[in-house]
Amino acid sequence: QLQLVESGGGLVQPGGSLRLSCAASGFTLDYYAIGWFRQAPGKEREGVSCISSSDGTTYYADSVKDRFTISSDNAKNTVYLQMNSLKPEDTAVYYCAATYKVGDTSDYLSLDNVAYWGQGTQVTVSS
Repeated sequence: QLQLVESGGGLVQPGGSLRLSCAASGFTLDYYAIGWFRQAPGKEREGVSCISSSDGTTYYADSVKDRFTISSDNAKNTVYLQMNSLKPEDTAVYYCAATYKVGDTSDYLSLDNVAYWGQGTQVTVSS
């Protein structure tokens, strides 16, 4: 059974850091790209970052570039999102997803390419 489980969310002050984890089971990271998405209250779900573990290709949305870093540990079948310099506008439920490798790397964050979703983890940035 294919499953994605996120962890690592929580409450952090502005300027702080968090590391999210996405543990995959039932498939290997080589087959899909793994994307991180987020959804703030009243807003649409948006793609944040993605990684293709087979070749190390990564992509970041402009809003998180130079602050967030995505990485993978293939031995643990886990993808991480290191989030630094967090801002209140980063507050959202963060989801990881297995996505089809269709088109360019940025296309991996298209909602139309999502094959499986995790359950989400809340990130709140507030003083």
